[in-house]
Amino acid sequence: MARRPARQPPQRQRPPENGSQSPPLSDRNKIIEAFFALLAEQAFEEIGYMDIAARAGVSLATLRNEFGSKLPIVAAYVKAIDRKVLAEGDADMADEPPRERLFDVLMRRLEALAPDRAAIRSLMRSARRHPTLAFAFNGLAVRSQQWMLTAANIDAAGPRGIVRAQGLAFLFSDVLRIFVDDEDESLSRTMAALDRALGRGQRWSGFLDDLCRLAPGRRCVSRFRRRRRDLDSDRDLDRGGEAIPF
Repeated sequence: MARRPARQPPQRQRPPENGSQSPPLSDRNKIIEAFFALLAEQAFEEIGYMDIAARAGVSLATLRNEFGSKLPIVAAYVKAIDRKVLAEGDADMADEPPRERLFDVLMRRLEALAPDRAAIRSLMRSARRHPTLAFAFNGLAVRSQQWMLTAANIDAAGPRGIVRAQGLAFLFSDVLRIFVDDEDESLSRTMAALDRALGRGQRWSGFLDDLCRLAPGRRCVSRFRRRRRDLDSDRDLDRGGEAIPF
C-alpha cells in the first residue's frame, strides 16, 4: 500500500486552493510558529522576547499574556503535536501486538514533526549544553510519551506507566537524532532506527517486555511496518542522555 504523504504540524496554516481567505492565526499560534521559526535559525538560549514578539507580529504585552517564558511555548507546541497524533488513530491497528501499535503511533508523531526538523535539532543541541534545560525537557517528554503509550492502548498509569514513559522518552530521543538528518521522504532511516529502539527496549530492565512479545509468524498490517522489511538494521544509534519532548 502506498504510504500517505507526510503530515503537517497542527499550527501550520496555508491558504485554501479556491482562493478564499483562511482563518487568521490566533496570537498564541503566531507566537508558537514564530518561535519555532527562530529556533531553526538560532539557539534557544539566544532568542529574546523581543525577537519572538517581532517575528510573530505581536506586542510584548500580548506575548507576556500568552506565555510567561520560552519553555511554555515549547510545551504548547508539544501539546499540539500530541493532539494531532491522538486525533489520527488507526483503527486497523487495534488487533496488532502492542509493539506494532506503538511503532505506528510514534511514526505518526514523527511525520507530524517533519516540517520542524531544524527547530528540533536546535533544541536538542541546547539541551546537550544546558542540563537544566534538558531536565525541563525530560518532564515534557515523559508526559507526552504517556499519551503516546495510551494511544497505542498500552497502560501508562501509575508508577509502572511512568517508568515505561521515561524509558520510551529516552528511546525516542535516540530516534530523533536520526530523524533530524533524515531528508528521505520515506523516512526509511528513521523507521529502521525506531524499529531497533523498540527492540532494544526489550532489554532495558524489562520495562518494554510486554511490548515486544510478537506472535511467531504474524504479519503486521501497519502501513509503516510494511516498509521496514528491506531496511538496513545494522546502523548503531548515536546514544545520548537527554530526553527531548517530541
